[in-house]
Amino acid sequence: MTIPLTLITGGSRGIGAATARRLAQAGHDIAINYRHDEAAAQAVAAEVRALGRRALCLQADIADADQVGRMFEAIDQGLGTVTGLVNNAGIVAPAARFLDTTPERWQRLFDVNVQGLLLCTHAAARRMSTRLGGAGGCIVNLSSRASEYGSPNVYVDYAASKGAVDVLTRGLGRELISEGIRINGVRPGIIDTEIHADSHTADLLPQRTRDIPIGRIGRAEEIAEAIAWLLSDAASYTVGTMLDVSGGR
Repeated sequence: MTIPLTLITGGSRGIGAATARRLAQAGHDIAINYRHDEAAAQAVAAEVRALGRRALCLQADIADADQVGRMFEAIDQGLGTVTGLVNNAGIVAPAARFLDTTPERWQRLFDVNVQGLLLCTHAAARRMSTRLGGAGGCIVNLSSRASEYGSPNVYVDYAASKGAVDVLTRGLGRELISEGIRINGVRPGIIDTEIHADSHTADLLPQRTRDIPIGRIGRAEEIAEAIAWLLSDAASYTVGTMLDVSGGR
């Protein structure tokens, strides 16, 4: 039986770290991508190894094609060929009205959230594609409910980048399934992670919680469960689908 090997981008904290732990419990070996915090990535890797699975930490800015290429080569040499990819890495900018934002901000958001996803998906899919001699695989893209709400007065540019993730998930899911690659996405709602500090919106959480039908903020582990299901054989007939995990919001 082939042991699944899954790369998680942005795997050192939040949803990425929770996903690494959940997939290790499900029997996956894990490649953990990080950009800055090596100590956090190594801590997650230690948890994966404690669960009896192999782990490898890889520093790379996923918006950089050369760094992504070297990352996948390191996985090939250190663990083997990926069978799964979780495109989790993404950035958010401080909350701001659109007219107060800049082209430089938009560029970085799209470089990481869209270009980074494209680069990682391209590298993984070329290894997975049955047309190119691979054994197939699964990819899960992390979007956001912001892609449908638009996040006016908060970060419409971030929401737009996640809208692109939705379109890529649907389009690539339908295109690459014929090559043995099953692609789906998860749209988290408001989740208790560090992203709120990054966007300077942590103080707004009590007010935003009132808008969630379930009455609370979600946990990273709840998103990890959805990702693990989409990567599993239990979701074998699910293709090009966005799964909302948002407490009804």
